[in-house]
Amino acid sequence: MIKAIIIDDIELTHRILKGVIGGIFKEISIIGQAYNVKDGVNLLTKKSPDIVFLDINLPDGTGFDILNQIQKHNFKIIFVTAHQEYALNAIKSSAFDFLLKPLDEDEVISSIQNAIVTIKKDEEQLKIETFISNYTNKNIKEKKIVLKTQESIYVTKISDIIRCESDGNYTMIFLNNQKKILISKTLKEYDELLKEYGFIRVHKSHLINIDNIVKYEKRDTGIIYMTDESKIPVSHRKKELVLNALNNM
Repeated sequence: MIKAIIIDDIELTHRILKGVIGGIFKEISIIGQAYNVKDGVNLLTKKSPDIVFLDINLPDGTGFDILNQIQKHNFKIIFVTAHQEYALNAIKSSAFDFLLKPLDEDEVISSIQNAIVTIKKDEEQLKIETFISNYTNKNIKEKKIVLKTQESIYVTKISDIIRCESDGNYTMIFLNNQKKILISKTLKEYDELLKEYGFIRVHKSHLINIDNIVKYEKRDTGIIYMTDESKIPVSHRKKELVLNALNNM
């Protein structure tokens, strides 16, 4: 039996999650509920859940405060949150599943199905450490990202990414230590995640970190030379975007 805990200050959230779990996921048992940080910490200290539905904003603090007070993070987390850009960025870059309020039952089902398949306690510890680091660290240069392949999970500074290149439904990540990591996510997903960290989509197949530009040749639509000695083409409609980014550096 998979054990779950719900920590959220909204009763409706509890009702929806309990309704979906009780109606569809008979292999999951809800072993505790809490509505604030204090009770959430007490609950997680006494119980040993496999899955925790965790709200970001609680009456007496945040979900981060709970994680910071728990020594062993040996459970799968599904964050439950309103649309808050800062919290969402920390969640996404740490590769956590999340549910946006108001909850959609189909999205709840999908997240739970994914959690059942991917419960791996060693990965969760790395992801939680990355989330805590990103949530508390205001320095963009120190922000981290979790990169998951079928075989491994990597944690790297976002600033160490030189560029990303599309490979169908996969993305090849090029790091400044000459390492390459192939991820089963589209370039569009990384574009949305990394654009606030100085990355720009210069071509349908290329996303680059502007801090790693060595030279830009304006001929035709343009060629960008990167620190890894790659030459990245600029599409016609992205040329002005590139020029503006370089002028603002």
